[in-house]
Amino acid sequence: MKLEIRDLCKEFRNSKRGSLLALDRVEMEVASREFVSIVGSSGCGKTTLLEIIAGLQEKTGGEILIDGLPIEKSPSNRVIVFQHYALFPWLTVQKNIEYGPKIHKIDRKERIRVCRKYIDIVGLNGFEKYYPHELSGGMQQRVALARALANDPDILLLDEPFAALDAQTRENCQQELLGLWQKTGITVIFVTHDISEAIFLSDRVFVMSSLPGTISACIEVELERPRHSFPGRPLVFQFRRSFQQHAAKLFR
Repeated sequence: MKLEIRDLCKEFRNSKRGSLLALDRVEMEVASREFVSIVGSSGCGKTTLLEIIAGLQEKTGGEILIDGLPIEKSPSNRVIVFQHYALFPWLTVQKNIEYGPKIHKIDRKERIRVCRKYIDIVGLNGFEKYYPHELSGGMQQRVALARALANDPDILLLDEPFAALDAQTRENCQQELLGLWQKTGITVIFVTHDISEAIFLSDRVFVMSSLPGTISACIEVELERPRHSFPGRPLVFQFRRSFQQHAAKLFR
């Protein structure tokens, strides 16, 4: 297993409002090179869980292992991409993508090679000198993905990265993400509230219950790859029976 989460808890404490248990005994396992999604209603703790895996928040209890080592001791590299692209507006596409390798003191020649590699993978050739405000939302999200991948991560964490996009752009980005995942072989954990999106992209879907968040189910997606859209027929219909028993928890 690439990632193992055991009995994970997260409690937010406030001297005035008391404590809030956000995550309660979360259990997950994710294999190397696997693409999994986490779905659940707003406020159930999806983003909190992702940020703990990314190292942006501290857990209150439990254990996270990466490649069999405690997360604090694992050399494994994790990067996170948020819904809002968080690009540096004063940097060009190329400079945004080079930023991580530059911080890690990679020499300029290698940075340029890495940048060109991921610009090619995400289909942004010809836009190297553009600034974020000159790009569409879908293109900005591709820059964010390329910037994340330029850090050579073992695990890519995605927090509703396509939620702000229109339907057509979102579908295109989903297809591009699948292609990128297949080219790189990276382990992906994708957070979304959209069940159809989760099913289309994933090998497995983890279902989170409402607060305090915990994993109420893990559902295998039995669709062959490569996958294509089903015009006029949402993918969730293919697996409606699997999700029906959890619908009340997801949307209450």
